[in-house]
Amino acid sequence: MDSKAFIKALDGIVKEKNISADVVFEAMTLALQTAYKKNFDSKTNVRVDINRETGEIKVISYLVVVPEIDYGTEEEDEEGNIVEIPPKINLDAQILLEDALKIDPNAKVGDTIEREVTPKDFGRVAAGTAKQVVTQKIREAEKNSIIEEFADKEFELMVGLVAMEDQKNYYIDLGRTRGILPKSEIIPRETIKMGSNIKVYITKVENGTKGPVIMLSRKHYGFVKRLFESTIPEMQDGLIELYAVARDAGNRSKVAVYSTSERIDAIGSCIGEKGSRIASILKDLNGNMDKDAPGEKIDLVLYDEKPETFIANALSPAKNVIVNITDEAKKEALAIVTDDNLSLAIGKKGSNIRLASKLTKYKLSIKTLSQINEEGNK
Repeated sequence: MDSKAFIKALDGIVKEKNISADVVFEAMTLALQTAYKKNFDSKTNVRVDINRETGEIKVISYLVVVPEIDYGTEEEDEEGNIVEIPPKINLDAQILLEDALKIDPNAKVGDTIEREVTPKDFGRVAAGTAKQVVTQKIREAEKNSIIEEFADKEFELMVGLVAMEDQKNYYIDLGRTRGILPKSEIIPRETIKMGSNIKVYITKVENGTKGPVIMLSRKHYGFVKRLFESTIPEMQDGLIELYAVARDAGNRSKVAVYSTSERIDAIGSCIGEKGSRIASILKDLNGNMDKDAPGEKIDLVLYDEKPETFIANALSPAKNVIVNITDEAKKEALAIVTDDNLSLAIGKKGSNIRLASKLTKYKLSIKTLSQINEEGNK
């Protein structure tokens, strides 16, 4: 490839990949300087000039003009005599003024004496180096472009194609790159099929040593949060706010919502006509579940500014719950229920009270009315 064809091809790549031409030429210049010194055993100062119009490459050797005498440099010899040391110069990088004047009568200290030292076969070295530099810059540009594209998608929901699987992860095709869905981050008891489309929640976007790293989850509480926000139009319009989500992935989630308009029923809007909206969300949560798996349930909880009311709502399906805030500073509360509501308030293996505690951010304890009466009679 001749010089002009090379420049034309380089310009095409720069435009196609949206890479700065200045960055590419600067990198090429530095790489060619290194290549020259390595391939031609050069110890002198050199620079490489690249003509961006013609593609012509020149290697220029230069020496810095230094003073002829270095005053004040003296040493004592073995006999104790003071000996003047001649000026020390680096002959590979510097030239004495008296020698420089023989080349250029107008030379002065600090000037550079230049000459072209481009080898005859330097074009071969330049072509190989240019290819490496351009390839590297393309990779860097694409890497940065992907990072920029996905940076604002962190903590968002995306749909991807299940492309690969290894012992620990699934790899989800998200378009220009693949995200990593650890098997520890899928919903318990669900089955992920190769080639299927799947919704994922982006938990982290970072610039790794080998390229962009995009971590995904289906187990994160944010997955449920984004499903609601993308399914319920009133949330998109700001008429319903999602206050918080507490999740035991694969088993149960509690979702606290409230309405910003008196005309809107927050719970009813989330359920939808004949349960259509909540059914759509449950399908996304349970659509890949094993046949015999019970599936994840959702409790819709009405948020209230009064912590007592909010906690009572959060302990649903238990009814007629009385709540006393025992320590506001420590966020501790006591829930009092009837005997027949105790098991509902606690839930299987304590799941209901545990999720209610996460949702309300209160440490909850629970007693029955019978227990309270017994304690009062003692």
